[in-house]
Amino acid sequence: MELPCDLPQLISDVETEESKASGVLRVCLIMIGGELFAIDLRQVREVFELESVTPVPGMPASLVGVANLRGTIVPLADLRQSLGAALSTTPRYVIVVRHKVHQIGLLIDEVPEIRAIYPEDMLDSPGSSVNGGRPFLSQLVRVEDRVSGMLEIPSLLASVEEAATDMNMSERR
Repeated sequence: MELPCDLPQLISDVETEESKASGVLRVCLIMIGGELFAIDLRQVREVFELESVTPVPGMPASLVGVANLRGTIVPLADLRQSLGAALSTTPRYVIVVRHKVHQIGLLIDEVPEIRAIYPEDMLDSPGSSVNGGRPFLSQLVRVEDRVSGMLEIPSLLASVEEAATDMNMSERR
């Protein structure tokens, strides 16, 4: 899952002075299992159509395999079960997200939409249970007349890495 440390800077990495001052957050809206989620746009590398998944034995349950993206092997995660989303949908796309030098592809239902989220659309209140028992959600945001959970990419990647390490440790015993 590691990438070279000299990742190219993406346009989405650059936060304008205007957006910093106004508190506007640019997000990528995705559908997983028919439910709406948001990802900070600065953590999105790209989106591609899912053609095939190569299963890899001994991977953690959340990882369904890998895909070859122009010569780069990308681990693929299906978060439907861990997010409590419907398993009846068939993911057709992959959104590659990153944090520092780690990246992972998330299986999603539809091509994502980019949207600006304003401070008044942030629904997280102090002391509330933001994720409602769902891992990887950091806060709730209002998108038009719907509520969306913000996916916490660093937590997601840490969880996958921890599960892989645990599996490697148990195999050695």
